Amino acid sequence: MLSTGALRAHLLAAGLAGTVATSREESLRSYRLFAARDPRVTLGLVPAGGWGEPELLRLMAEKCGVSEDPAHRSGPDVIDPERTLRGLDAFAGRLAEAAARRAPVLFGTGHPHRLLGFYAALADALSAVGCDVLTPAQGRCVDMTTRFGLRTHRVDYVRGVAFVREEEPPEGGREAGAHSHSALPVRAALESAAQAGGPLPALVVGDHGWVCGAGQLGIEAIGLADTDDPALFVGEAEGQVAVAVPIDDGVRSAYYRPLTRYVLNRACLSR
Repeated sequence: MLSTGALRAHLLAAGLAGTVATSREESLRSYRLFAARDPRVTLGLVPAGGWGEPELLRLMAEKCGVSEDPAHRSGPDVIDPERTLRGLDAFAGRLAEAAARRAPVLFGTGHPHRLLGFYAALADALSAVGCDVLTPAQGRCVDMTTRFGLRTHRVDYVRGVAFVREEEPPEGGREAGAHSHSALPVRAALESAAQAGGPLPALVVGDHGWVCGAGQLGIEAIGLADTDDPALFVGEAEGQVAVAVPIDDGVRSAYYRPLTRYVLNRACLSR
């Protein structure tokens, strides 16, 4: 079993916590856009509170450990590894509860190149104990706004984890899966599940719009979030998101494997 101390050391060594690759400029820009209710960063969440920039900075300092000093405006951002560990423990607890209930679960990611393996291992473990890992809306097309304009994407699944692919990737683009913040894919998945007569997920696991979009609709949702993803932490503060784990969501996919082991052990799902 991976100890808490060993995982803390890994978080710091791999840049998953401590000093992270996300810059302070990126984080502050996201807080500014969230305060303006820009849909690129609200991720499908409709917050009840005012959440101006000062309130968001205080929240992110509390949830992630970033500097609360508004004069600190450049350089790399930071995540407190203790907050990451507490988040992972809470995340594992929700998975354990879903496993005990044999609850239907939906997995989805906006980071298929980084996080698909992490979620897939969790999906495998829940499936092995009798949970129905749902795959609604397979192949369904969703029109999403990107930096290249309006693009048609297709919902796809690998090992029980949903993500989107661009129908016509831009020149030099990768076809394996698109980086997405949108809540439209999870809405399409939930709509397809309902139209098919269910079941609907009792738990949604993922990141970005998959978590915020599901949580906004009243479905229990847990996920990972970087310092420039304030929507998940606002959702957690307001009760729409059950657990938001502060972590760098853009490192090499192999660096998340120790997290997989830790979470599965904590959830008593290791085989």
